[in-house]
Amino acid sequence: MSKNILMIVTNAGWLDDDHKTGLWLSEYAEPYMEFTQAGYEVTTASVAGGEIPIDPNSISGEEPDEWDGVMEPLKNTVKLDEIDPSKYDGVFLPGGHGTMVDFPDNEAMKKVLQHFADEDKVIGSVCHGPAGFVGVKDSNGKYIVDGKRMTGFTNEEEKDTQLDSKVPFLLETRLTEQGAHFLAEPNYTEHVEADGKFVTGQNPQSSLATARKFVQKVEQ
Repeated sequence: MSKNILMIVTNAGWLDDDHKTGLWLSEYAEPYMEFTQAGYEVTTASVAGGEIPIDPNSISGEEPDEWDGVMEPLKNTVKLDEIDPSKYDGVFLPGGHGTMVDFPDNEAMKKVLQHFADEDKVIGSVCHGPAGFVGVKDSNGKYIVDGKRMTGFTNEEEKDTQLDSKVPFLLETRLTEQGAHFLAEPNYTEHVEADGKFVTGQNPQSSLATARKFVQKVEQ
């Protein structure tokens, strides 16, 4: 039986001319380590493929030594439209503000996520990663977040970053508009929601717990 997980990360390195962004490193590294240690083969893909920009605010210079190998897949990711989603047991979307730029309403993203929704495979995400769910419908024309209990980076957390006026939309608001039952805990609280095969985490503090719950769901 295959044990393969697809991770989809952002290619977007800027929110606007003044705000550099990208992938939030720990939201990729912690789940990646959790998945590989659980025996999964991980494929890292992005909308455009190639090297991934890392949000400079997510790099402390004191990253754990075990993260060293984690950076390699980010140097040359697979282009998302070249991915065959049927080969994977689950899909996981890390965040970073870059996802707000290139994830929503992307046709390759829609195609891949529709497969996981239609086949009732595990779909996971953390922080801004659920921006990838925006505009995605299953084959019946229903938004994949419709009726789902979930979380993600909240409106209050966005205001706290002072980027609420810079992002294209507020994630909590947009997902709620598409039918999600969005649950928010106080800012930067570890918070994971699992609704069937749908697993989401609120913020960077939730990355590891979200990954662990994701693995549990894949192995059920």
